[in-house]
Amino acid sequence: MARRKSRRASRRVKDKWKSKSWYNIVAPDMFNGAKVGETPAAEPELLLGRISNVSLQDLAGDFSKVHVKVKLKINAIRGGECKTQFYGHDMTSDFVRRLTRRRRSKIEPTFDVKTKEGYHIRVKVLSVTNKRINSSIKKSLRDKQREIIHETASKSTLSQFVQKILFGSLASYIKKECKTIYPLRTVEICKSKILSIPESEQVEDLILSEEEIEEETVEEEKVEEEKEIETDKRLSKPEILEIFQEIEGVGPTMAEKLYDGGFRDLKQLKQASEEELKEVEGVGPAFSKRIHKALHEED
Repeated sequence: MARRKSRRASRRVKDKWKSKSWYNIVAPDMFNGAKVGETPAAEPELLLGRISNVSLQDLAGDFSKVHVKVKLKINAIRGGECKTQFYGHDMTSDFVRRLTRRRRSKIEPTFDVKTKEGYHIRVKVLSVTNKRINSSIKKSLRDKQREIIHETASKSTLSQFVQKILFGSLASYIKKECKTIYPLRTVEICKSKILSIPESEQVEDLILSEEEIEEETVEEEKVEEEKEIETDKRLSKPEILEIFQEIEGVGPTMAEKLYDGGFRDLKQLKQASEEELKEVEGVGPAFSKRIHKALHEED
């Protein structure tokens, strides 16, 4: 009996896996939309909010960044692809341990900052000195770091700020600016996390099937075609002036005045009232009445 039960249980597990589909995980645009892995799920809804850890080495192709782990959060499903957004990062524990030694001071402040678009991010800085320092110097260094990080975040988009964090330019700048207070041996932005995202950046359609994506693409192509047709329909100024001169009582000078008044085709002229025509510089009440009458007599 026990064997039968175990076989049935293993069959149930296998059946569960058979019902799952595999989805590609795609990095955000700030990492050029690279494919970073695959994940299974029985239903696409179960993937939303899932966190994927990826080495920065794989994202950027830089072996020196193998110790940096980037967290990507799945926020939308497009057919067989999982779209992600940057969720945070941290550094491997062995790398952090190698930075700290005896008879040195370690400063690890954490700051909550806001980017230009309104992303709230928590940032943790690790600074190490060559020698032990007193608490007053530590406080001055923390204050300086807070000032730099807040200013950098407020002037940067999320993508720009993340690039500065991950590739070391922000850490290098902090090290340089803190030299006036006390020289630092090492500075690393060792951890970050997105606390909240602005409403304007939230994805509206979280899940789209292959059919819906195709319909969306077709609709976008139609819009583009209509724009191209509208562009092709636009006439040059001489062509418009020639059309205006076909209206009874409108000569070259009056056609030029109508064009300068903002009219670009007959449809606009027909929709204009006598008062609107009268407002055009050089078109008096008599002319506006005559043009309006001539346009509508043609109908």
